[in-house]
Amino acid sequence: MADSGKPIPTESFETLSDRLRKSLTCEAADNTNKPDFRELNLGSPVSPLRAGTAASSSSSSSGSMSGRTGSGRTLRVRSDSAATVNNNNHSGELSVESSPTFSGGGSRTLKPGHTRSDSRGSSATSPSGTVLPTGNICPSGKVVKTGMMPNRNPKPDVLSLGTGNYGHGSIMRGGSGTVGKSGGENLVSTIPISLNSSELKKLGNEQYKKGNYVEALNYYDRAVTGSPGNASLRCNRSAALICMNRLNDAVRECEEAIKLDSGYVRAHHRLGSFLISLGQVENARMHLCYPGSQPDPNELRKLKTVERHLNKCADLRRVRDWNGVLRECDAAIASGADACSALFACKSEALLKLRQLDEANLNLLNAPKFEVASCSQTHLFGILSEAYILFVRAQIDMALGRFEEATSIIEKSGQIDPRNVEIAVLLQNVRSVSRARARGNDLFKSERLTEACSAYSEGLRLDPLNPVLFCNRAACWFKLGQFEKSLEDCNQALVIHQNYTKALLRRAATFSKLDRWDESVKDYEILRRQLPNNNDIAESLFHAQVALKKSRGEDVNNMKFGGEVELITSLEQFKAAVASSGASVVLYKMSLDLQCKQLIPFFDTLCSRYPSVNFLKVDLEESPEITDAENVRVVPTIKIYKMGNRVKEMVCPSPEVLESSLRHYSL
Repeated sequence: MADSGKPIPTESFETLSDRLRKSLTCEAADNTNKPDFRELNLGSPVSPLRAGTAASSSSSSSGSMSGRTGSGRTLRVRSDSAATVNNNNHSGELSVESSPTFSGGGSRTLKPGHTRSDSRGSSATSPSGTVLPTGNICPSGKVVKTGMMPNRNPKPDVLSLGTGNYGHGSIMRGGSGTVGKSGGENLVSTIPISLNSSELKKLGNEQYKKGNYVEALNYYDRAVTGSPGNASLRCNRSAALICMNRLNDAVRECEEAIKLDSGYVRAHHRLGSFLISLGQVENARMHLCYPGSQPDPNELRKLKTVERHLNKCADLRRVRDWNGVLRECDAAIASGADACSALFACKSEALLKLRQLDEANLNLLNAPKFEVASCSQTHLFGILSEAYILFVRAQIDMALGRFEEATSIIEKSGQIDPRNVEIAVLLQNVRSVSRARARGNDLFKSERLTEACSAYSEGLRLDPLNPVLFCNRAACWFKLGQFEKSLEDCNQALVIHQNYTKALLRRAATFSKLDRWDESVKDYEILRRQLPNNNDIAESLFHAQVALKKSRGEDVNNMKFGGEVELITSLEQFKAAVASSGASVVLYKMSLDLQCKQLIPFFDTLCSRYPSVNFLKVDLEESPEITDAENVRVVPTIKIYKMGNRVKEMVCPSPEVLESSLRHYSL
């Protein structure tokens, strides 16, 4: 069974073109979780949350100076494939039975055995090595320079793509190409205008075989300009586009080829395979089983497998078996529908119903954006696919507290599929829940707490998976002194939304009221990691730590919060200071050292920024016994201690490195 709790990573889509080319016959939104109302006085040392900023790391600074300790010790201050004969009307088309595949190393190697057939039907084996990018291969096999070919339109060669492995990307002669972007501007300007469409197609095919898809696409574009009614050129363009991971454009090119030639079997089969990836099984069957053609057995098998999983998924969703839905979604994606955005939305809906909001949101954000508007609209679970994606997005936005966005999105979903009952019901619920939440907030501000609880409870009756409403109701219970109920609602909110900062803060304060200090300390420590520069949380953590030690009968006389940097002058004072609870940061300095003078103001600033940490200074010239005990030879040196044990040492650190280390060890 697939791991149902994790979204499929975006990197998995990079293999889509690889898999499609092997199996086909074809031609060569951050909104943050905003507070729902003003921050509350939770009856604890916590003030309103103010998120801080994280510092980045950089290299340490340097300076030079030497000095002598009082004991006479000298201190050093640091300075510093086979060809296929095809006589149909689409000569020059690319066959993907043995198409280029992507190799992990990014290199492109063309294996021997590529053959071509001339206009008389005879075949010749072409060399597997160098292919001249600016030459044209005549039926006789000779290479002539560009511009020497007569202005005629002979029947071009039918090319096989070979079995060589090609790297994912393009190497442009005289320029740089980027897969997925129009990186061939230099190439376009160098294409002689005298070349006709057939010659341009041949050159494009050569570039395609070498894995230079951007260059190939440029040749095909010029060829299409000269012969806009040529269906095979359109199909060739789709081959290059799929290799560049531009599935939307590839599908449109196949559709255009079919418009130009409704009986073009190869374009039908390729389009059918693309549509399987998009989860459009009915449309895919229509093209794969085009009348008078023989469908590829592998593609037909894939179609049936994807269809089976989608049908099971619909049945399980109908009975609200969300674990089963999750399992069938993963199976359908693994079977080939890995570009179906609606299927990813279904997975997110299942994760949400299983109370995994963060995973649901991440999965939907990482879903492929391969919905093709030109294809006829398809349904999933009786809802138009585009509307269904918005249907799921609205539910997730509601759970994240984005009520206005959710209302706008579900209204748009209703406009796309106005007759769908599910969408209509959700639209009504979203509006009702939003009204209940707004009414609860107004009642809370008016100190009508019991009525506010009732308003939030009404919203939860309509949306029982809304962590924001649980957290809001917990605030009411807290102020009413019903701490057990407050704790229960905080837990419910955090089960649904694990990283919900406000609910975690509220629970930490509630634990304090219940004298459950060990659990309160754990929650505050998590908050400190999330918001390292928030002094209110630091202070709350300190008081919780003091209360926890008192409850265990431990001595708390040496514990302090905030204050100025303490100057240490004796070894006994030093040992007592670093042995205290929490982290101690010691700056070893010399009074005349330039680097020390530059670092001290920042060190003093850190003292006010991290009030739960002990900040100490030791002057090595005045305290030689500490110099000997701690073996300090270079200034400035910073050492971090926890419970008397040294956990970090930094020599001449930059301010960024110092604060980064301090954030790590201060918890």
